[in-house]
Amino acid sequence: MNYQFICIEGCIGAGKSSLAKLLSKDMNARLILEEFEDNPFLPKFYKEPEKYAFQLELSFLAERYQQLKDKLHTPDIFHPQTISDYIINKSLIFAKNNLVKDEFSLYQKLFDIVDNSIPNPDLLVYLYLNTEQLKANIQKRGRDYEQDIEYDYLEKIQGGYFDYLKQIQEFPVLVINTNTLDFVKNKEDYQELKDLIFLPHKNGFNIIELDR
Repeated sequence: MNYQFICIEGCIGAGKSSLAKLLSKDMNARLILEEFEDNPFLPKFYKEPEKYAFQLELSFLAERYQQLKDKLHTPDIFHPQTISDYIINKSLIFAKNNLVKDEFSLYQKLFDIVDNSIPNPDLLVYLYLNTEQLKANIQKRGRDYEQDIEYDYLEKIQGGYFDYLKQIQEFPVLVINTNTLDFVKNKEDYQELKDLIFLPHKNGFNIIELDR
């Protein structure tokens, strides 16, 4: 299936950046990676979430919007396909979990303004991992500010994703249970995942359980 714009999503530690990199190299596609490591509010948020949540979510929204707007509105004749490791709507998912009611109400108004100028993907792929594996991946990659992320927080974020994904009707959403896959180290796992992604999929919520 010739999807022109694919978004790879997942909870923190699901491997979305790793898969986006592999697919973009394999398909000679333009790659969009979220630039989160330079965000000065992220380490502060994990230490004092109530104090820095609003600044963090606003800064992420601005950065994601600017990056997607610049990339998606600029044609690339050498890389007609685009693969991103996030969808702009993740801003709303995290903000809903991290902001108090009044802050979220204001945030949503700002989000609605910028959201209309970013095109929907042709396909959204969500990599599902259980909380234990997410936590293990977070610990393995060794970012200091992530090491104290709690299981409850990961479960809330993952629940927020599913609430959002189930509402989508405009484009296909492919939810793949990757708990039995190691698509980074195992070429057969990667090829199986790639083959699943590029099948034709109906619009809306699609769950794939691998027979293993």
